[in-house]
Amino acid sequence: MKKKIIQRGLLGFPLGIAIGYVITIIISAVWANGYYSPVTPELEKTMGNQINAVIFQAFLCGILGAGFAMASVIWEIETWSIAKQSGIHFAIISAIMLPIAYIANWTQHTLIGFLSYFGIFAVIFIFVWLFQYLGWKSKIKKINESVKNGYGKK
Repeated sequence: MKKKIIQRGLLGFPLGIAIGYVITIIISAVWANGYYSPVTPELEKTMGNQINAVIFQAFLCGILGAGFAMASVIWEIETWSIAKQSGIHFAIISAIMLPIAYIANWTQHTLIGFLSYFGIFAVIFIFVWLFQYLGWKSKIKKINESVKNGYGKK
């Protein structure tokens, strides 16, 4: 299990950087009026210049990707209920995502800003969870039907 966690973290780090980069492109295309905006103005100000902010944000995105990838092993613990897996997974990724969002200035540094960001994060988690749950439920139903109908019998 430890080896799998480390392997996923190593894969998740560059994947997190790549996803973070794609997100900056999408945000820039939608809101930056034809300009590329790689970081928030607040992070640029905090870091002293844009390149320092971009490097720092890339590192944070890597940490985010590694953390999410490492947390995915929770779904493979077959002795846990889906409720326990979901709750612990949500707690872990929240503990990773929310401080990084705060540090990177992706959320306003107010209670309302933080709670809004958390609310959006929770809604996205629920949506993705439901999508995955329904997808796996459908696949399992098809497998069970094929077993019931004698799939694989000679």
